[in-house]
Amino acid sequence: MSEQAQPSAGGRIELVDLARGIALLAMFVYHFAYDLSYFRLIGVDVVSDPGWRAFARLIAGSFLAIVGFSLVLATRKGFDRGNYLRRLALVACAAILVTSATWFALPQIFIFFGILHHIALASVLALPFLFLPTLIIALTAVVVFALPFILGDGVFTQDWLSFLGFGPWPLTADFVPVFPWFGCVLAGMALARIALPKTQESGWASWRATSAPTRLIVLGGRNSLFVYLVHQPLFIGALFLFMQATGPKLPDAEAVTFLTSCQRSCTATGTPKDICERVCGCSMDGLKQANLWVKALADALSPAETERAREIGMTCARQP
Repeated sequence: MSEQAQPSAGGRIELVDLARGIALLAMFVYHFAYDLSYFRLIGVDVVSDPGWRAFARLIAGSFLAIVGFSLVLATRKGFDRGNYLRRLALVACAAILVTSATWFALPQIFIFFGILHHIALASVLALPFLFLPTLIIALTAVVVFALPFILGDGVFTQDWLSFLGFGPWPLTADFVPVFPWFGCVLAGMALARIALPKTQESGWASWRATSAPTRLIVLGGRNSLFVYLVHQPLFIGALFLFMQATGPKLPDAEAVTFLTSCQRSCTATGTPKDICERVCGCSMDGLKQANLWVKALADALSPAETERAREIGMTCARQP
């Protein structure tokens, strides 16, 4: 996300900044919808909704492809180790900042390997490919995309290896594992190898933003890391002020985590989403009424209490 397009012979390639800026706009839409869903200001569960999930994956894939494209673009005239290391350190520090902030704000779903973590690691993993033929890069991208589907989720199931993407999906606010997402970076590198030699004859590298909206999008794309870091605090702060002014209370973070986890487990069994939402909400209310809520969250239920919690869930499931 922080990779910057380097100047070509005629100056900076603004189309790359434009593409990154458009991806940022799409990310704004998704994250704002995510925040509205988290604070229960809309009825849609953005995390589990198939359409929103596909949209989020498209955004992440776009960013990572642009990272690969920009890495090739930045090294066309040679590898500047100092510039590369400065960018890598900047992205790594930003990733640590995101982890630290979410650890305190959202401890149950903190981000331990999100988009910035992936970009930092991918920037290192991609270095050897700068010296390989384009065909090898493209074939490796295909293998990286396919490997999780070939191996399944029965390997590397240890928690500390979850960042690879082969084990069970962890409960976290943002997760962009190495596989299959590194394939997007490699695909972007292959695309750059194919497209950049044709810049002189096509003229797309000389495009410049002229209108004010387009220049603003390009500016955002040129400073994408800063924009990425500040946009969510601004969104959440604005929603917090809105709710303080209009009356709704902030949701219980533990309740949100419970409902999200419950609904994901329920829909994974093939149960319709609306039924899962009803059953999980009913179960949470039932646990609270039975004074089992705190113990259930702490996983400290006795055998008798566990049976009582199961009965509550079954009762909720049987309700029309």
